[in-house]
Amino acid sequence: MTVELVEVVRSGFRECVHSGSVVILGADGEPTLALGEVHVPIFPRSTNKPMQAITLLRNGFEPLDDAELAIATASHYGEPDHVALVERLLDRFGFDEKSLECPPDLPQEERARAEALPEPRRVYMNCSGKHAAMLATCAVNGWPTEGYLDQAHPLQQAVIATITDLTGEPETDLGIDGCGLPIIPVSLVNLARAFAAMATAAPGSPERRVADAIRANPRVISGTNAPDLLTMQATPGLVCKIGADGVHAGALPDGTAFAYKIADGHDRARIPLTLAILHRMGVEWTAAHAELAAPPVLGGGARVGVIRAIPGVV
Repeated sequence: MTVELVEVVRSGFRECVHSGSVVILGADGEPTLALGEVHVPIFPRSTNKPMQAITLLRNGFEPLDDAELAIATASHYGEPDHVALVERLLDRFGFDEKSLECPPDLPQEERARAEALPEPRRVYMNCSGKHAAMLATCAVNGWPTEGYLDQAHPLQQAVIATITDLTGEPETDLGIDGCGLPIIPVSLVNLARAFAAMATAAPGSPERRVADAIRANPRVISGTNAPDLLTMQATPGLVCKIGADGVHAGALPDGTAFAYKIADGHDRARIPLTLAILHRMGVEWTAAHAELAAPPVLGGGARVGVIRAIPGVV
């Protein structure tokens, strides 16, 4: 059973409600709030990317800098700086765009998309940084670079082992993500615990290196006006990552953490819900947080309503 979490109010009328499940963990790793189906495995989609990047570091991948590590965790918008990082990573390990096995796509950011039309490319695909880093890891280990998407490939077996280690989630049947890679189901409570482990890991460990790279490069992992960029800019020390279909998880340096799944997957519910969760977690509230917490509903270019977390629920 899911719970009503976010409402859209237009001209004084409750127009729409978004339901879902959410968990907040204290620094001890135990839930302080659990609403809905927080122990049922879901497909976290791109929220698993930081754990996939930890796998790469554990298996010999050495990024040139933090930005290169960040692009390996990214759901980027295909903007020029994102594409340049992906191409640099490919070139550094002797690959080209044809080596990527993610599907061609167009950039998500509007200006970059307009400039790219009408030709989709693999480097524009939001997961291309992860795919490039996976190819690099295959090269370092002498693993086959063709067929790296296959569940039986040594790289994907290593990913499964890492995510199982970080989440404590028992192995189960896998799905296939939008980029073609296997996707590992994880419950919201264990997803939040994995983010807490990243945020509090020892400096220099693979877990902490990924967390620090994301914190230092929120634009690299997302893009112009993206939810992760806006939320991390407003909240120093937060490490977080969205996933498709309404998934989001994150943690603060003290180990408090959250994860949620919006049942209908609608993006407009993300930021208000994330901000309500951060407020519940005790984040010092600023004007930036207040603005993000209640994005407007527009009518004829004027504000006629608001999207907000339902008061008293989170």
